[in-house]
Amino acid sequence: MRQRAILITLGICALVALMAPAQARGEELIGRLKYGGGGDWYANPTSLPNLLEFAAKHTNLDLPVRETTVEPASRELLSFAFIHATGHGRVRFTEAERKSLREYLLGGGFLHVDDNYGLDEHFRPEVKKLFPDKQLVELPFSHAIYHCFFDFDGGLPKIHEHHGGPPHGYAIVHQGRVVLFYSYNTDLGDGWESEEVHHDPAEKHTVALKMGTNLLVYALSR
Repeated sequence: MRQRAILITLGICALVALMAPAQARGEELIGRLKYGGGGDWYANPTSLPNLLEFAAKHTNLDLPVRETTVEPASRELLSFAFIHATGHGRVRFTEAERKSLREYLLGGGFLHVDDNYGLDEHFRPEVKKLFPDKQLVELPFSHAIYHCFFDFDGGLPKIHEHHGGPPHGYAIVHQGRVVLFYSYNTDLGDGWESEEVHHDPAEKHTVALKMGTNLLVYALSR
């Protein structure tokens, strides 16, 4: 029964991605979060454009060519279906930014945070302030986020070796929906970058883009 329920959920996720009207989906924006604190929020400049191009080719999602930079307290935040944040250093939100981000996420938004090595120690305290009533939980490999378009039976792929050991996919879940996904110890964004940047094998580049496509599909189909 449980397996059947999972299969039904995954089928709906993929069907929405392939068949939802482009006009409705095309109104959504994809953003890069410009946060404060001194960290390099602008890291991996070729990552999102490459991901958007790859996802547009492999799905029926009507995606922009490039991301739009957005700040946490911006009035435009609610226009975004998917927001990506990365960096190596400190991240800090003001009280007004936390309120805005929380309202955005609980109201239907999606934030992907990718630890580009060095972000973790600064990001986790901010998550606790952002969601004092919730905890980052590690998603099981059976979760729809790993199967809603491409299948990742072992969870997140490992792109770069930083801390050693396996990668982890953590989430803040609200009413059964992942509103914040945190990819840790993998460097997905590095994998999305143009191949000449990090000289990763083509296979690693492709698998990172496939996982990123799943994140987009999940966010835009809910």
